[in-house]
Amino acid sequence: MTEAKIASGLLAGRYHLERVLGTGGMGVVYRARDLLHEQFGKPCSRVALKVVGDGLAQSSDAHVLLFSEFAVTRSLHHERIVRAFSFEVDTTCEVAFFTMELLPGLTLDRLLLENPGGVPWPQLQPMAVQVLDALAYAHGQGVLHGDLKPGNVMVGEAGIHLFDFGLGQGEGLPQLSRDRFNAWTPAYAAPEMADGGVLTPAADLYGVACMVYELTEGGRPADRQPLKPRRLPRQCWPALKTALAVDPQRRVISVAELREALARAPWRWYL
Repeated sequence: MTEAKIASGLLAGRYHLERVLGTGGMGVVYRARDLLHEQFGKPCSRVALKVVGDGLAQSSDAHVLLFSEFAVTRSLHHERIVRAFSFEVDTTCEVAFFTMELLPGLTLDRLLLENPGGVPWPQLQPMAVQVLDALAYAHGQGVLHGDLKPGNVMVGEAGIHLFDFGLGQGEGLPQLSRDRFNAWTPAYAAPEMADGGVLTPAADLYGVACMVYELTEGGRPADRQPLKPRRLPRQCWPALKTALAVDPQRRVISVAELREALARAPWRWYL
């Protein structure tokens, strides 16, 4: 088991694991100190470190899946997307892992817990625009995220950051079928994904639209024809409603177009 192998709290003789930051269907993320950087006096020596979770540790290609996530993330260079640093293997523990920047703040699902009725539009608008900026950039690079949900977006003083491309796919990057891992988040997965469809930009669009809807309303769309969220400016609703279409052929806008629709709405119009 992965956790048993790293019980010493030290990986590759360099990374001291401090605590678990989060767990998901495919991996565990730790807060860690980079002892080598500390030795050379680097002021910011802490990183986030991801390993395969115990649920996948026995899979023969688990390390390939982890490397694929690293490669997808590493290929992206955007201020709103987490930066991946290095992929390494601790040969003593036989554990593969990769490191990335440690993001301060809280995830959007935690923010929702603090705002059960939805986030006020003046606070939400810049966050929605920023996450759509990040996703539009990724799509422009031929990269799909695959698991858009509030738990995969961090918000802090410097704005938002999108992370966890574990189900992502990219052109010219390692390809691996994720279907057998059954790791899609049902509440945000596009309907066609539940029916065995392939990941597409339209599926990512649906996921991010569900997330924006939940942040404005305090709950996810309840049926196939959701009503306009109370906190959403009325001129934004046509674009968001289109992005939430059950039929992917009816999602006739792009992530960038949804971003523009939300960015154009002054907050005072919601009142």
